[in-house]
Amino acid sequence: MASLSVKPGQRFTLPDWQNNSLLISADAEQQRYNSHQVRQEGRALRNETGNQAKWDEHNSRTQLKDRITTVDRWREALARCLTDIDSEIDALTKVKEAAENALQAKNLCLDVAIECLTFRESRRDIDVVRDPVEEELLKEVKVIEKTKKELQQRVDDAFRQLCLLKEARQLLESDHRHKVEALELDQLCMSFNPTSGNISFKVNPTRIPDGTTALSEWEQNSRCNKERAEAEIKASVDLRGAITLSIAQTNNELDAQRIATEFALRKRMRDMEAALSELRWQEQNTLEEIAEMEEEIRQLEEEIRKRTLDLKVAHTRLETRTYRPHIELCQDKAQYGLADEVQQLEGIIRALQQKRTESQNALDALYRQLHRIRTDIGYKTNSLQLDNKCMDTRKKLVVPVEKFQPEVDAVSRTRNLPRESQQEL
Repeated sequence: MASLSVKPGQRFTLPDWQNNSLLISADAEQQRYNSHQVRQEGRALRNETGNQAKWDEHNSRTQLKDRITTVDRWREALARCLTDIDSEIDALTKVKEAAENALQAKNLCLDVAIECLTFRESRRDIDVVRDPVEEELLKEVKVIEKTKKELQQRVDDAFRQLCLLKEARQLLESDHRHKVEALELDQLCMSFNPTSGNISFKVNPTRIPDGTTALSEWEQNSRCNKERAEAEIKASVDLRGAITLSIAQTNNELDAQRIATEFALRKRMRDMEAALSELRWQEQNTLEEIAEMEEEIRQLEEEIRKRTLDLKVAHTRLETRTYRPHIELCQDKAQYGLADEVQQLEGIIRALQQKRTESQNALDALYRQLHRIRTDIGYKTNSLQLDNKCMDTRKKLVVPVEKFQPEVDAVSRTRNLPRESQQEL
């Protein structure tokens, strides 16, 4: 018989075969258990991260809504303030124009008074006297010049206040425009969602851009702009009232003086000798005041020089401390103290310089006043001599003030002037 050809190989026992099957089955169960655990952990992680992401997105959306509400509230407040300041600018402009018209009207009154004085200079011989009519005309000129100066000051104040209002309005408008832009950006952020087509990864999105301000600083800036605008509006309202009152007062003063001039009820000027004595006393006091003021100016300049040296020291200290190396270049108490010292010294120097300017202006005014006093002394000395010569002949001039009538050609222009009611604003 032929034999079977069998390839020789390793032979396993039946227990080995059974153990191998059991091991495979156990490994399969373990792998299924591990897979189940991973699936459960993945499901829990998905639920947790999904909920966290939804909550974070909801929180961010809520904060964006709150921010939009806050910015929109400030935008509305600034918009109302802009409307108020525009109205106040228009009102102040109208009052300023009214003051300019009143000032222009005073020029006509001044021309009439000067023309009357010029006509009266045509008198001859004994009629050339400083009578009550001439005194009232001169007083009327002074009243008109004073009212013009007051009105001009009011016009200048109105111009400066308009500049302040426009400056405050510019800040308000800029702040309002920035808040509108911020609202548009935040509303755009509110519209973003996972399905938006314009979302993408950005480079370092959590960086803090240059120029970033704190929330308190942002709110303080808007509050300061609003409060400044309100303060300028209040100042403008007060100024408008003052301008209106000044217009009425100057008109009343001019009307009263015009009546006094027309009726010429004033008496002749004071006794020249008493006036000269008073003027010389004023001259002596003015000279003393000039000497004291010059000494005060010298002391102020010396004080400015000393404080300037102190400021140079503080500046040098600050500049020297900027060369501290590395981490030593910090904002310590000494740095803050030096900065405060610089601000204090600069304020002191400005105040001293302002006071020096005021003192110099006062000194110039004193010199002008001294010149005026000395000129008036010469005038009154000459007038006293002339009055002594004319005292006897003045009795020939009997022209009652109530009956005084200028010549027709001397007032022909004034008779064609607008009525008093037409000159009122």
